Amino acid sequence: MFHFLGNVVDWFGNGSHWSGSNGVPSLLLGHVEIVVYSLLIAAVVALPIGLWLGHTGRGGFAAINVTNVGRALPAIAVLILAAQWLGIGRTPALVALTLLSVPPILTNCYTAIRGVAPEDKDAARGIGMTGMQILTRVEIPASIPLIFAGVRTAAVQAVATATLAGFVAYNCLGTLINEGVSANDHTELFAGALLVVALALITEYGLGAVQAAITPAGLRAGAAGRRRGGLRLRAADNPIVDPTAR
Repeated sequence: MFHFLGNVVDWFGNGSHWSGSNGVPSLLLGHVEIVVYSLLIAAVVALPIGLWLGHTGRGGFAAINVTNVGRALPAIAVLILAAQWLGIGRTPALVALTLLSVPPILTNCYTAIRGVAPEDKDAARGIGMTGMQILTRVEIPASIPLIFAGVRTAAVQAVATATLAGFVAYNCLGTLINEGVSANDHTELFAGALLVVALALITEYGLGAVQAAITPAGLRAGAAGRRRGGLRLRAADNPIVDPTAR
């Protein structure tokens, strides 16, 4: 085991693995690039639909069921179908990742908007706000954490799924894994997998920090208050009784 880990350390220390079109920086850049592009396209498609469905409440059940079917599709199957239709390279990888990124963004956006308290919307109507004003000034601000959580989920999923793009000749971190499998090189295979895991963790915690930063202060304060209230309630469940008290 220690010998294998030593080989992995040596692999990362080998300068030839850090230069050229198949070097780690180039493959990492390709991986990040396809993830970012697919997320941007998916957000442009899914967010307006989710906002409209959540605001109007029309057709939401059917749309969410359709997107849930999309979430159930195996990523490799979607990628292979895209490659059969569009050939190999960047295009099928981008199409597959976009299709797989739409469901979590759409579902979270719809759920977030529908979950806004009815009394808040009624109060907004009571002071004369239009439907668009209610959406932009009440529903969206109150839904930002959950909406962004959908983007965050899609991003982490895309980082993991983009690894499969190596199967369709797109240069990404998955290329290292494919080469490791083809050459029966367990060291390169493990190094590629380790890089994907590291990128997924950076994405998860990095976007988590962004989510916390863009959450309105009032929502953060409300969440903190609920947590403190929960702690007080749990403490009150088992009060300490003084046995000497009469």
